[in-house]
Amino acid sequence: MKKKIPVLPMPLDKALKISKRFMGFGEFFSHMFPGLAFELEQSELDFEPREWISLGIFAFVFYFSLISVTLFSVFTAFKIDIFRTLLISFGSGFVLGTMGFLYVVLYPRLFVTRKTNAIEKNLPFALHHLLIEVRSGVPLFNALVSISESNYGLLSEEIKKAVDEISTGKSEIAALEMLARKNPSLYFRRVLWQIVNSLKSGADIGSTIKNIVDTLSEEQRIAIKQYGAQLNPLTLMYMIFAVIFPTLGITFILVISSFIGIGIDVRFILMGILGFLLMFQFMIIGLIKSKRPVGV
Repeated sequence: MKKKIPVLPMPLDKALKISKRFMGFGEFFSHMFPGLAFELEQSELDFEPREWISLGIFAFVFYFSLISVTLFSVFTAFKIDIFRTLLISFGSGFVLGTMGFLYVVLYPRLFVTRKTNAIEKNLPFALHHLLIEVRSGVPLFNALVSISESNYGLLSEEIKKAVDEISTGKSEIAALEMLARKNPSLYFRRVLWQIVNSLKSGADIGSTIKNIVDTLSEEQRIAIKQYGAQLNPLTLMYMIFAVIFPTLGITFILVISSFIGIGIDVRFILMGILGFLLMFQFMIIGLIKSKRPVGV
């Protein structure tokens, strides 16, 4: 209940009270999002799917009403045609309301993705830390405490949950199993399950962690090679659309206009090309960033 959803127009607890009126619609639409319950659990949002969907419906109703009424009032004041006023007002309200609904419904998935990236970014460094501690003869619990108190961001917070459970009397195996079940990161869960299996079988924890570190390092090297291979076509596409096409395009337009004798506003063309280049470069940067391996 303490989490803040940016798109909601009010605090979460107040929005929840209002959204209860839409609980029936939330029950109906919740069947369209079968993975929402699991995403809410991993996001540590204590809601049922129908409750969360009803929050999305509340966001839709709020933004639909706000945008529609505002635009309708403005267009009416300027005495614009009533049909066009209704079309633009309700159309814009419906589009923005739908965007608000989808943002709320997909927020747990977005939160889980960000949480996964934040954990996996520091996972190799934390594992090296854990390996050094265990190989030095430090008990596993003390090594986990050291990681929870270190600066590994969200990963330290996750380890601290297990440390707190162990401190209250729960066994290391049970605490790590609990953490593995609730964590969204596949790599982190795999690490925890391998440590749990070693504890159950009595195997050497140091050797297990060393194998995990080697495996993750190898997978990271493979991911970096794949990332480098993906950059080649992106670089070629950038050269074609951001360098060659604008240069040749301006020259071609000027030559053709001189032959045909049509006056062309060069400033308008340059502004259009500049706008295209800004949008294209923003898209390329986002694409490169999205394909970058986590932790690199």
